[in-house]
Amino acid sequence: MRLEELLKQETKPLLSIYFSAGFPQIDSLPVLLESLESAGADMVEIGIPYSDPISDGPTIQHSNSIALENGISLELIFQQLESSSTTIPKIMMGYFNSILQFGVEAFCERCSETGITGIILPDLPLEIYQKKYQKTFEKHQLSFILLITPETSEERIRLIDNHSTSFIYAVSSAGTTGTKKGIQGAKKYLQKIQSLNLKTPVMVGFNISRPEDFKFASKYTRGGIIGSAFIKHIENSNHLSQDTHQFIKYIKS
Repeated sequence: MRLEELLKQETKPLLSIYFSAGFPQIDSLPVLLESLESAGADMVEIGIPYSDPISDGPTIQHSNSIALENGISLELIFQQLESSSTTIPKIMMGYFNSILQFGVEAFCERCSETGITGIILPDLPLEIYQKKYQKTFEKHQLSFILLITPETSEERIRLIDNHSTSFIYAVSSAGTTGTKKGIQGAKKYLQKIQSLNLKTPVMVGFNISRPEDFKFASKYTRGGIIGSAFIKHIENSNHLSQDTHQFIKYIKS
């Protein structure tokens, strides 16, 4: 299923799970996709491991390091995606240098071939995307997902809203992922986003780790994105599928 279809069809709170490809084992990606789909996650965000991830906290940085040590590469990620028969909407998240090295056209083509329908590149500004890469992304039917933060002006939020095709990723707080407990401190920010009546659905990420955080995010937006808490949960897993089901059940409880 495509991201846009999910966001139009479902009215319930949506749960997106982020993990680093190649973690905890180099071949964990297909198992995680299958497990997350069967456990009831609504979409997945597949992290492309990178040596210097600017937006990520220590947990995701650590999972990136392990994945790189395991020998993961972008081509290997695509090969593993090819081996998966899951239909859960898939997003690729990474840093633009990885995409440039692979080749933007080749990257978009491989994403399209392997069922990726959304891309998050935190270090690629909207203006450069529009000027240089938008046509390539659109040719391959890839949604470019933009981020907003508590510091983003209303003018900028509305600009992003006008150029978004699936959802807007609202970062719940300044800083990196997984460094604070809970997102209740983001209430005013989320209320502000809700009051803007944007045409594009909004998903909230950063510092969502408990059922109450997910419920809180879903009160103001379409749902929540969880990364660090899930990565911690599976890091030393001996039963990846079982532990994934356990985590999703806990968050939705």
